[in-house]
Amino acid sequence: MNILILGGGGREHALAWAVLQNPKCDKLIVAPGNAGIANIAECADLDILDGSAVIQFCQDNAVEFIIIGPEAPLAAGVADDLRAAGFLVFGPSKEAARLEASKGFTKEICDAAGAPTAAYARFDDAAAAKDHVRAQGAPIVVKADGLAAGKGVIVAMDEATALAAIDDMFGGEFGAAGAEVVIEEFMEGEEASFFVLCDGTNALPVGTAQDHKRAFDGDEGPNTGGMGAYSPAPVLTDALQDQVMERIVRPTLTEMARRGTPYAGVLYVGLMIRDGTARLVEYNCRFGDPECQVLMLRLGAQALDLLLAAAEGGLDEARVNWAGDHAMTVVLAAKGYPGDYAKGTEIRGLDQLPETAWEICFHAGTRAEGGRVLANGGRVLNATARGATLQEARDRAYAMAEAVDWDDGFHRGDIGWRVLRR
Repeated sequence: MNILILGGGGREHALAWAVLQNPKCDKLIVAPGNAGIANIAECADLDILDGSAVIQFCQDNAVEFIIIGPEAPLAAGVADDLRAAGFLVFGPSKEAARLEASKGFTKEICDAAGAPTAAYARFDDAAAAKDHVRAQGAPIVVKADGLAAGKGVIVAMDEATALAAIDDMFGGEFGAAGAEVVIEEFMEGEEASFFVLCDGTNALPVGTAQDHKRAFDGDEGPNTGGMGAYSPAPVLTDALQDQVMERIVRPTLTEMARRGTPYAGVLYVGLMIRDGTARLVEYNCRFGDPECQVLMLRLGAQALDLLLAAAEGGLDEARVNWAGDHAMTVVLAAKGYPGDYAKGTEIRGLDQLPETAWEICFHAGTRAEGGRVLANGGRVLNATARGATLQEARDRAYAMAEAVDWDDGFHRGDIGWRVLRR
């Protein structure tokens, strides 16, 4: 079949790589793609937020299946447009994608479903939000209600930081996403990510991972979109996964269906785990980035079969076949990220890196120009590897990261530190 993937980051490179392992894929197009994706698939210049343009492209190119990678097209209703035009699509509807597009909406769903999460309050007025922070004290969490590219969450360890975050959000730092804020209880514990495929009726767990959000070693520095990840996450035991499905995921899906907006796609369940109990941190309506990279390397060709089953309503008969392996990805980012950073710096040595079922460097923010590969974003590369143990996967991933010749980049040196220390 002819397949279109919407997106152009590391997540989409990993999805493209996995899809191409499956013989069901006859032709793969990625829009807009990046320099790394262009080495394995056709890239197309397409406005992925314009449903009409995507429909026309699919009709012109005989596309049969569309995989929507990032959250923005989902929140814009592109999946709805494509389904209305008769296409098979992986990704939730606009209304269902509110689980990510509005943190306040997610809290409403959790309240209705009885899903355990942090205590919270919603505000559309800065003065009232500040009064709440002063009354509650710190640490406390301030979140922009809408989509903010993974940067709209401030974990404030002191009151001054929380008050400044409120000023920033209502002052327009995150655009319309900050028109309303959600202020939450600070939850202590260990964070982990749980991924579940949904087809509107059935739900199938497809993997666990642990991300590293802070920019620098030792979990220091500002929050980022993610500086590395590994899978599986040992903290999410089988018993704990069963608990999450029973107390959080299934009640949420039941409530969404009750409202007439059944959820079909991948549900990224961000969790805080303490004393053997999990509470919901957030939902995302797409695969995490960089968690997707480690999941796809482990899933390989079966990933396409699973995504098709979710899109076709056939998850009741689907199964995940896991090898007893581990995977790690190390993000190489532009110096200055997540603040100001330069674009257009040259990256060398990529053609010397291994590209096998065990090791691959996924591109996240790159472009090709005159035979050179240039940085074109904050998070630029994902050195990703599998191994029989996490240590083996780590050694391979860091060997790739260190082999990249890029003076203007940096990476953390301690991805996986928590579980490796154990």
